[in-house]
Amino acid sequence: MERGTEDVAERGVVLRRVARVVLLDPDDRILLLHGYEPDDPEQTWWFTPGGGLEGDETREQAALRELAEETGITDVELGPVLWRRICSFPFDGRRWDQDEWYYLARTTQTATAPAGLTELEARSVAGLRWWTSAELSAARETVYPTRLAELLHRLLDEGPPSAPVVLAPEIA
Repeated sequence: MERGTEDVAERGVVLRRVARVVLLDPDDRILLLHGYEPDDPEQTWWFTPGGGLEGDETREQAALRELAEETGITDVELGPVLWRRICSFPFDGRRWDQDEWYYLARTTQTATAPAGLTELEARSVAGLRWWTSAELSAARETVYPTRLAELLHRLLDEGPPSAPVVLAPEIA
């Protein structure tokens, strides 16, 4: 199993290893967090739960830990890696360069109770919401990864891919 928190990309940039969760409830709704730039609360977006690996965690362990911390949801069946992407973006006064793996997960636990937010998350997360595929497709708000509505629709129609799909890098 993969361990460690950082890896070096081909262009010499150190990438933060991240595990994200595409959490679906029994009605195939996806849970997203509503984030904002701490110094500019008008700059908002939606994103999947997840975060960086800590210590010698595997990505699977990080996915479950982050999900519990950010949502309070612990009754989860973690599935396969759906997608992988490299992304780079400015946030809270620094640049984040990440290697993100998106895991499929299912739960019947739909009540959320974030209890383990970091100080930065507490300053930049406005809440959570369950979205239907149709609601996500109709959304006019920013959602990451940017093709999430299309990817979710395909996942619900076709099931998980036989191997993780490598998404185009997103550089902001």
